[in-house]
Amino acid sequence: MSDIVEVVGLTVRYSGATALDGVGLTVGAGEMVALIGANGAGKSTLVKAVSGLLRPDAGTVTVRGRLAQVPEGREMFGDLSVDDNLRLGGWRNGRHGRDTSAVYELFPELGGIRRRRAGTLSGGQQQMVAIGRALMAKPDVLVIDELSLGLAPLVVTMLVGHLRQLHTSRGLAVLLIEQNARLALELCERAYVLEAGRVALHGRSAELARDPRVTAAYLGGHVAAS
Repeated sequence: MSDIVEVVGLTVRYSGATALDGVGLTVGAGEMVALIGANGAGKSTLVKAVSGLLRPDAGTVTVRGRLAQVPEGREMFGDLSVDDNLRLGGWRNGRHGRDTSAVYELFPELGGIRRRRAGTLSGGQQQMVAIGRALMAKPDVLVIDELSLGLAPLVVTMLVGHLRQLHTSRGLAVLLIEQNARLALELCERAYVLEAGRVALHGRSAELARDPRVTAAYLGGHVAAS
């Protein structure tokens, strides 16, 4: 499996404080990889570096293909319709970026509200629009920043089902940045644990879910079912 995202020795500093310190991470083509960690661990900084929104002080980020990001908090254009929000994601593809049919096929829940203003939608509906908007860019890898943030468990379960369908049907690579460690480890094949700007642990998700250090810090002390 070739790596579509490769992060090597990534270091980022803000006003003398080190946010990331020599971080390494890979995402293979068609692979789902999670990045978990507490608030302040450096997850958002890593997202910005991978997405090209900030320049690291050291290290490299290589993306072999097209990357699209689902931002934390969804970042809707609230006064625009669902359909217009989706089309904004495909603007670089010219007239081919105007066809939203594939998004409505993936998220049939959005079909009946395509003319509604995005600012009036529920959090779950907005998250579907945010994912759909990113997919309109025809990415090879999707970076999802906090999929479950502020959403009810039933809504999160629905979104996870959609992501699994997307991964199976399209083979899209996914880098999931997520505070909900249990969700991330269940959804993704591999995971990295970020602590104080460094990768503390990494490996297969099933193995990390049984690691006492992960269960104590992120899973409430309960070992995940194998």
